[in-house]
Amino acid sequence: MITQKYLDELTYNILGCAIEVHRELGPGLLEKVYEKCLIQELYVKKLRFEYQQSVPVIYKNEIVDCDLRYDLLVENSIVIELKSVEKMLPLFDAQLMTYMKLLKMPKGILINFNVSNIFKEGQRTFVNEHFAALKRE
Repeated sequence: MITQKYLDELTYNILGCAIEVHRELGPGLLEKVYEKCLIQELYVKKLRFEYQQSVPVIYKNEIVDCDLRYDLLVENSIVIELKSVEKMLPLFDAQLMTYMKLLKMPKGILINFNVSNIFKEGQRTFVNEHFAALKRE
């Protein structure tokens, strides 16, 4: 059973993977490079994940083909949106929260690799009503 505690521990592990990628590569590369390396770290940690899969968009009870894709979905629970940008924009937060809503996922992590310290300035986590409905432990 998925709990808030489980998702918090999973978040910690995911961020550890991102920090390891950042430690090895540093800032300044394209998002796609970080994505491929993070995929490798998740694989090494034996975490289940999918990447670059379509997000279904349902508009007025019809599925609309928008070719909307998330970056990563870990353990079918946490959506990860990756960036390598100079400045984080509120649009990125909204994008991740929309993915979480459309996928009905309880938690999301926004990671920007173009920073000096991922843990302090390069990540934000988000939860929603699906997270609130989960048991704490």
